[in-house]
Amino acid sequence: MRWPDARVAFALGLLSLVVLGSRTAVGDEPASVEIPVPSAAAIFRDPQLQKWWALDAIAPFEDKAPLWKHRDPALQRDLEAVLARLHLDDDVRRKRLSVALVDVTDVKHPRMAEVNGDVMMYAASLPKIAVLLAAFEMIATGQLEYDRKTRKLLEAMIRRSSNEATTLIMQKVGKENIARVLLSPRYRLYDPARGGGLWVGKDYAKKGLWKRDPLHNLSHGATAMQVARFYYLLETGNLVTPAHSEMMKKILEGSDLKHKFVAGLLYVAPGAKLLRKSGSWRNFHSDSALVRRGKKTYILVGLSNDKDGGQWMVDIAAAIDGMLRDRGQKNAVSGPGPERKHR
Repeated sequence: MRWPDARVAFALGLLSLVVLGSRTAVGDEPASVEIPVPSAAAIFRDPQLQKWWALDAIAPFEDKAPLWKHRDPALQRDLEAVLARLHLDDDVRRKRLSVALVDVTDVKHPRMAEVNGDVMMYAASLPKIAVLLAAFEMIATGQLEYDRKTRKLLEAMIRRSSNEATTLIMQKVGKENIARVLLSPRYRLYDPARGGGLWVGKDYAKKGLWKRDPLHNLSHGATAMQVARFYYLLETGNLVTPAHSEMMKKILEGSDLKHKFVAGLLYVAPGAKLLRKSGSWRNFHSDSALVRRGKKTYILVGLSNDKDGGQWMVDIAAAIDGMLRDRGQKNAVSGPGPERKHR
């Protein structure tokens, strides 16, 4: 489908904000003041993205992860019922919780459900997956050597969520290159038409602010649906190349952090295998995983803004896994996950 000219101009305009400048802010806390969308006169400041968008306007890049087209009404009802049983439906209404669930057991025919899937939130360390992707884009083109040191830094970034390792990788890759990858028409992991998405505009350190995201002014942000798209692209071998997708899968295995989704799944499915990245900062708690459990494979993403959000992730993972296990029963949402008390 051909993009309307206004949408192309708007997306390119967002890039001009990336290139031209940003507002100074203190720390990582999401700022409340919105950045104005720049004028179209400044859209040509990044030649590489200009070429990509111009090509996309003529011959659109195929969306390899059109998950919005695969919403499953029954799965949607079951997801909403699980969240209501956990007494999180009010938090969904208040947009303090976003969840995306994609059953990829049949990867060619995914089934998707979501609540607030296009609501962008501060996501702390979860967007380090965007740094991983940008690094492998450079590895694939020979701009970054994939030696033992680089591999160890990437593993520390993902498995231990090392801020120091992440900042070192970001300095090697460049924040501009990370933004290019996310905004590129090949991936569209940050898409203004979908409320934003994955964004990394600051080192994982006290200093190093580069650019906050153009729509919501976040330094490290995500939407549940764009994170789910990342994992779907990974599972289908469409991140960089199939070989590089497999290399990224190896790095995403074996998280050293045993909280949130990992803790919930250990309760109900101790044999499950996960590719996973989470994040926490103050009241912002998030988690994401590609889960293999028996014959079932699914993607689960949760973003929250609440002091209890870490426990929400535990409960959601356990209940969703139970629901998927029991979906053979009509409207089954029982699962073994613990119920939360009314708040």
